[in-house]
Amino acid sequence: MLWSIMIDKVPLVSVVITVFNGEKYLREAIESVLGQTYRSFELIVVDDGSTDNSGAIAKSFASQLRYFYQDNSGQVIALNRGIELSGGYFLAFLDADDIWTEDKLMQQMEAFDNNPDADVVFGQVEQFYSSELDENHRKRIRIPARIMRGFFKGCMLIKRDSFFRVGPFDTRWKLGDFIDWYGRAMDEGLKSIMLSEVVIRRRIHANNTGIRERKLRPEFAKILKASLDRRRKTGNAERDT
Repeated sequence: MLWSIMIDKVPLVSVVITVFNGEKYLREAIESVLGQTYRSFELIVVDDGSTDNSGAIAKSFASQLRYFYQDNSGQVIALNRGIELSGGYFLAFLDADDIWTEDKLMQQMEAFDNNPDADVVFGQVEQFYSSELDENHRKRIRIPARIMRGFFKGCMLIKRDSFFRVGPFDTRWKLGDFIDWYGRAMDEGLKSIMLSEVVIRRRIHANNTGIRERKLRPEFAKILKASLDRRRKTGNAERDT
């Protein structure tokens, strides 16, 4: 029996997909959500100003999802917009180029059922090369490990109240928004579980954000400094009380 709210209902999961010119992979991402064995979910697709056929692809699913368009403002703003539009007791996220395993939500909801004090459940990620990448590209884009612990948005299922204890994704960051958010979650003391099962397949292709936006990697140092400054401030405040 699945974990439920106080009334005898299966809790709703709000799934947010953000997309910007992602027509190549978006359909497969959407289908991986719609094919979940856990059926109590709403799917929200936020289109961050795409100029390709991403909007048409999302709209082709009609009543199976809710589609919203915004002028190009960046993925983080699109993510926060999707959260604002959501109504679920749980939140989950998927990039438009990745694929959930069909039992992703079911396994994570069962983990909450067995661990009601948990705030967030992660799982393993399986990385794979996109079929269009030739051998030369594959050699340049190394996968360090095919299966690894998935501390990133697409692997996460989180209670809505727990998410807002931490706060929304910080729009200052273009690449490290989840690293910053996860650091704040740990500072807040959120209790997390890591499943042994693969919950997502992460597509490696030439246009991955981390590859495309290499110039933004110095953000990570700024995020680390912000985290250290936050912890020093908290430590000083505790000593002063």
